[in-house]
Amino acid sequence: MERAQAGEITPEMKQVAQKEGVEAEFVRRGVAEGTIVILHNPRHGSAAPLGVGAGLRVKVSASVGLAKEGDSVEGELAKVRAALEAGTDALMDLSVAGDMDGARRAILAAAPVPVGTLPAYQALAEAREKRGAAVRMEVEELFEVIERQAADGVDFLALHCATTWQTMEAAKKQRRVDYLVSHGGSHLMGWMIYHRKENPLYEHFDRVLDICRRYDVVLSLADGWRPGCLADSLDAAQVQELVVLGELVARARQAKVQVMVKGPGHVPLHHLRATVQLGKELCRGAPYFVFGPVVTDVAPGYDHITAAIGGALAAWAGAEFICYVTAAEHLGLPDVCQVREGVVAARIAAHAADVARDPRAARWDLAISRARKALDWERQIAMALDPQQAGKMRRERSRGSRDTCAMCGRYCAMKVVGEYLGREQGVC
Repeated sequence: MERAQAGEITPEMKQVAQKEGVEAEFVRRGVAEGTIVILHNPRHGSAAPLGVGAGLRVKVSASVGLAKEGDSVEGELAKVRAALEAGTDALMDLSVAGDMDGARRAILAAAPVPVGTLPAYQALAEAREKRGAAVRMEVEELFEVIERQAADGVDFLALHCATTWQTMEAAKKQRRVDYLVSHGGSHLMGWMIYHRKENPLYEHFDRVLDICRRYDVVLSLADGWRPGCLADSLDAAQVQELVVLGELVARARQAKVQVMVKGPGHVPLHHLRATVQLGKELCRGAPYFVFGPVVTDVAPGYDHITAAIGGALAAWAGAEFICYVTAAEHLGLPDVCQVREGVVAARIAAHAADVARDPRAARWDLAISRARKALDWERQIAMALDPQQAGKMRRERSRGSRDTCAMCGRYCAMKVVGEYLGREQGVC
């Protein structure tokens, strides 16, 4: 950010610009202003820089990580491979058990895309192992883990810096339906209540900024009070935390630290635009990273669909980064197939928003439509968002025909109308 503000166009800015089809100066200006961040820790040498923010394509992130003792690093790497094959732009390692250092380093080594983490997960888990309870974590241990992960090459660090006593009091008065669904936020608040102290990430925010600046890591400000059900959307705790997040964004920019903001969560359709606009306004245009959002609470087992609906509309309203949600959300941990499916669903949402945000995105849709009109199945499948699934379905259901669609057979509308228009008008 400091180099951007000095007028320098770095190699990373050039790479992002080339990938996005924009001018390098556009990227430099966005980074200088804070409306664009570039996820790229120089220590993560295998990963290409990823631009996230205003004027760029909407990005997608997939989450993996060791959830319990006995989970294997190889099992999580299988999920990493599935997410990458499905086209994820970034990964998050959310390990809370087992060999967390080993898992993170293996994921970083395997990932040609940026990797983010939630350092508090590891610090709290290690405190539980050492002292029998996560609330016995010491502040120095938390900051040691943050720096350890940054030194390993993590590209963005998600931290609940704005989950404060002030926001807790707002939640207490509100009487939420679902008090708290953020894993990191809930454990930090447990620590605060146990010690009767302020959130150390808020109290020592300058230390957070120092680590991020030294390792050129993007700070992802997480929302501990994100609503866990539609009934809690846009309540006092969520909005109060957004106010604090906005203050921290300003402090991060003063320290020349790139920063983005994590958003909800569970949001009804009629709150989506207001939620995104409020977040963008209070957080000074910082890139907005949404978890889904899930737009109805009644579809466990299908939350990759509810989240794709919310993700598309949230990104259309201004969010720039979508964290995938899998079908297993609310029920258990996703398997490899659900990871892949979750990435595809989030990518559909991101592209649908891109079409609405930038006319250039619709060129892809136009090209596949022309291939569809020409009954060019190979080209259609090659251009599909998920060629593997499209090809599989075509092989299974084509009825052996190459010049008509699987649904209509010889009565294919494309073929019949195309032949008629071709004869009558000399086209096709």
